[in-house]
Amino acid sequence: MGYKMLGESTESQFTLNLPENSVVSKIAVWATVANPITKYALTITPLAMSLEELLPRSQQKYSNIIILRSALVVSTLIIALSVPFFALVMALIGSLFAMLVTYILPCACFLAILKAKATWYQTATCSFIITVGVTCACVGTYSSLSGIVQNYAT
Repeated sequence: MGYKMLGESTESQFTLNLPENSVVSKIAVWATVANPITKYALTITPLAMSLEELLPRSQQKYSNIIILRSALVVSTLIIALSVPFFALVMALIGSLFAMLVTYILPCACFLAILKAKATWYQTATCSFIITVGVTCACVGTYSSLSGIVQNYAT
């Protein structure tokens, strides 16, 4: 849709296509920046809590927990900076699992739970969403894998 609207001047990131002086554009950019920051904390919390449980009871102090969580954040930063094609690896994980969790599984579970009670329209809509999700997952996975292979070969 972006290409249809903007043609050849379409940028790879949608926020670069927004008008520069608009307040709405600035809100969209800051929301885009805040989104990964808030998601990172939610994603890393189960791992951090599991590591904290491995500490002996006498070492489970607030200061040790802060040091452990900070070390975890720094270690993920180092890994992200040291892997030359980390963005492609994340794109692979995102295209494979995000489509599965966001589109395919909810519709499949809906159809499995309702079975014969779902209307024809619900079944057709869920089937269409599953088909689009599988197609997007395959295309995204292929694109990410081909990018990784190209980067690894050079």
